[in-house]
Amino acid sequence: MNFFTAIVRRDLVLALRNRNEVVNPLAFFMIVIALFPLAVSPETAVLSKIAPGIIWVAALLATLLSLDGLFKSDFDDGSLEQILVSPQSLALLAIGKVLSHWLMSGFLLALLSPLLAIMLFLPSQAVGALVGSLLLGTPTLSLIGAIGAALTVGLRKGGVLISLLVLPLYIPVLIFGAGAVQAGVMGMPIAGYLALLGAMMVFSLMFAPFAIAAALKLSIRN
Repeated sequence: MNFFTAIVRRDLVLALRNRNEVVNPLAFFMIVIALFPLAVSPETAVLSKIAPGIIWVAALLATLLSLDGLFKSDFDDGSLEQILVSPQSLALLAIGKVLSHWLMSGFLLALLSPLLAIMLFLPSQAVGALVGSLLLGTPTLSLIGAIGAALTVGLRKGGVLISLLVLPLYIPVLIFGAGAVQAGVMGMPIAGYLALLGAMMVFSLMFAPFAIAAALKLSIRN
């Protein structure tokens, strides 16, 4: 637990020192949502109808934007190699890195989403569904994305390859996340959608850390 806590604390401190890594995904999230009314239509009826999909696609892309540097700095300074030859668990390292990544990306996106929902005229009864779906869905995005980041950590330009690897796996989260918000807009029950998002998060939490550890070993040894 001391190792896990140290990893999380270290990554959070580094993220706060290099604020561009935190601000860039949030700025991208806001810019994408702000551009949709200009490209589609500024009418309230149109925006409120497509708001769930817009916000979730923007959140997914913002998460992808922040994945490339998840293990990059540790790989460049040799920390990953030192952990690999030490008795410390790579799976525990993976959980700590993903948690700190989610706190600086998915969690902040969820907190920011109600303000952007107002911009898109999302009905007030759907805001709770939006925040809840993002809080349950973005950890899964971080866990799955970390597998792609671990596989491409040794490549100079792995950002595009990460997108190609993880985007197909993101589709179920996108469908049920946007579906939960759409159900909230229509006044329908959202518990089923949230339960599915929670199940995907638990499933990812059970298996993704070991897949990340295996991917890191493969990347470092090659």
